[in-house]
Amino acid sequence: MPYATQADLVSRFGEQELIDQTDRINGAVVDAAVVARELAYAGAVIDAYLASRYALPLPDPVPDLLVGLCCDLARYALYTDAAPETVRDRYKDAVARLRDIAAGAIKLDLATPSVASSGLVQIDTGARLFSRENR
Repeated sequence: MPYATQADLVSRFGEQELIDQTDRINGAVVDAAVVARELAYAGAVIDAYLASRYALPLPDPVPDLLVGLCCDLARYALYTDAAPETVRDRYKDAVARLRDIAAGAIKLDLATPSVASSGLVQIDTGARLFSRENR
């Protein structure tokens, strides 16, 4: 599920940064395929954290918190060499927030109920096949 778009990245970090990180040959335009690949990867990371607590895919609209986290994850992934310290810090903060969401410390405001609100597993074994009453 796409949590953010190229337009979200441009509005947060500017078009020039995307050009610098995606068009390594000419440095003239944003390579939409590279951006789409990194946004998909960031979405997969988010899904991995959310799957234990929420039914996926999430209903629309995507919470603003997840849009921002997706942008921070994708931005970090766009830096193939050495990401600046601020980019790295935002990435680490995004991962920490995703861990908090998975642990239940941060709750997303969604219309659908969560998958595992108590964190406990419930097993239904059905009727017993053999018992004193049923031999």
